[in-house]
Amino acid sequence: MSCPIAKDDFGAGNSSSAPAGTRGRRTEPLKKVAQDVYERIDNDLYRAAGDVWRQPDSPFYLMQSSFNPARVGYFKRKLLAELNIDPQGRTALDVGCGGGILSEEIARLGFAVTGIDPAGPSLRMAAGHAQAGGLRIAYEQGSGEAIPFRNDSFDVVFCCDVLEHVRDVAKVVAEISRVLKPGGVFCYGTLNRTFLSKLVAINIAQVWKRWAMAPPSLHAWRMFIKPDELKSLLGRHGLEWREHRGLGPNVSPLKFLGLLRQRARGLLTYKDLGERLFAVEKSDLSIIYLGYAIKGGTSK
Repeated sequence: MSCPIAKDDFGAGNSSSAPAGTRGRRTEPLKKVAQDVYERIDNDLYRAAGDVWRQPDSPFYLMQSSFNPARVGYFKRKLLAELNIDPQGRTALDVGCGGGILSEEIARLGFAVTGIDPAGPSLRMAAGHAQAGGLRIAYEQGSGEAIPFRNDSFDVVFCCDVLEHVRDVAKVVAEISRVLKPGGVFCYGTLNRTFLSKLVAINIAQVWKRWAMAPPSLHAWRMFIKPDELKSLLGRHGLEWREHRGLGPNVSPLKFLGLLRQRARGLLTYKDLGERLFAVEKSDLSIIYLGYAIKGGTSK
């Protein structure tokens, strides 16, 4: 089965995982996404009625079962164990919080959490679920391009599964830097723009019905962000990049495809799939990667 990729899909200076400059090429600034590319994704998916985030046969269920454990484990290790941040009395913002899957985990670490998202239905579901679970999380409607808080408001800002959905990544990063306190930490996760990510995250996960587990308009490959592009962008907005780590499946490629096939045939729910297939930390950044940066170059 072929995976056609236009010749102009790969720009000069965009390596898959090497830091900026390591291949002797200048990293070009990320530009605002063209309207026709942006319209390939359907952000109205997050405005659907009902709690699509936690239904056992919703693709968004995988956020809490397959992705959150590794992601939260990484951020917990960096923030609490390595940076020695005491979350008690510290404020955290979750940009693009959706149904509150990540926000709740941040709150359980001990941070005072605020979540923002442009989708009202997702925010209502998130608030209801947090209240039912006894978690105090403030949810407000807002976007990453115009964060509705004052300068230097938060000790930590999280932004996961969001940067690849916005038209102006530079504006979002600028806003995150603005609301971070000096010495504050920016924690993020996004998708790399590589041949492999197009094969796996677009064709296998969204397009090819034999395996597809996500809506066909969930992602647009051209909106994925290479690590060196993001690292350069962070530096331009006063954020000192510290590390990137990849996420990958816990099973072999053949097992991965087999599990997706069972789900597509109706033999597994998304809940079943999440119990068998989940992300683990890896050095390979070619599909999904996590990272963090510090404002002002000093940690607390």
